[in-house]
Amino acid sequence: MGSDVKNMCMNKADRLRELHQSGCFVIPNPWDAGSAKLLAQLGFQALATTSSGFAWSIGRRDNHVTLDEALAYFRAIASAVDVPVSADFEHGFAADPEGVAANVTKALETGIAGLSIEDSSKYDANPLFDFDLAVKRMHAARRAIDASGTHAVLTGRSEGFIAGRPDLDETIRRLKAYADAGADCLFAPGLPSVEAIEKVVHAVAPKPVNVIPFKGATFEQLRSIGVRRISVGGALARSAWTGFFAAAKEIAENGTFTELGRAISTAEMNSQFVTKES
Repeated sequence: MGSDVKNMCMNKADRLRELHQSGCFVIPNPWDAGSAKLLAQLGFQALATTSSGFAWSIGRRDNHVTLDEALAYFRAIASAVDVPVSADFEHGFAADPEGVAANVTKALETGIAGLSIEDSSKYDANPLFDFDLAVKRMHAARRAIDASGTHAVLTGRSEGFIAGRPDLDETIRRLKAYADAGADCLFAPGLPSVEAIEKVVHAVAPKPVNVIPFKGATFEQLRSIGVRRISVGGALARSAWTGFFAAAKEIAENGTFTELGRAISTAEMNSQFVTKES
């Protein structure tokens, strides 16, 4: 990693780390450079990638992109904006700790300011890595970050509630172990209620917790129970696809174009992007 890139990553990582120190912030999830630029222009102080949103944008299912494709995506987002970017690095694109460490090193070279490592194995029969292996994988990610000197923020994710193992006690056990292994932030997607989120927040305190809001939740509600970071996963991408499907299906099935009338104008879209003069 060149010294200029390393210094840029350190600066952004320090900014991202500072955001976690107190209060609560929203870190929305762009799926390409254009959506990243628009989110940054709206004033969000940091962004996070979305594995699902990116996969859909290239015609894949979630968790079906290659390591090289993911790295190119991280680089595109990180270079498109001046705000820090945290990468959804799925399960590190490796099962063994050594592979996780090697891939984390590659990810840090893309200019990201942080990344998450999850304990989902992607195997239906045993969807979560065994506890001891999952902890070793988190240790490996931490060592790779420390060796890089980038100060990148490590988020430890426990996937039980979205991987068919919805056990709150086990989720908390894993998150606490990931914190001990060096995770700076903890995340358990799919927590079903305010009560469950609050239990996680208290269990891993003072480490910050990221949540994806459930239907009906508000920023103030989540902030009041101690949540530090709120992401939205693939929801913004799904919102965009919702409009696309509605318009395309109307054309295909009815031969009418009403939904297109709801779209933002070309002039307004163009006004969102500043073109550098040659």
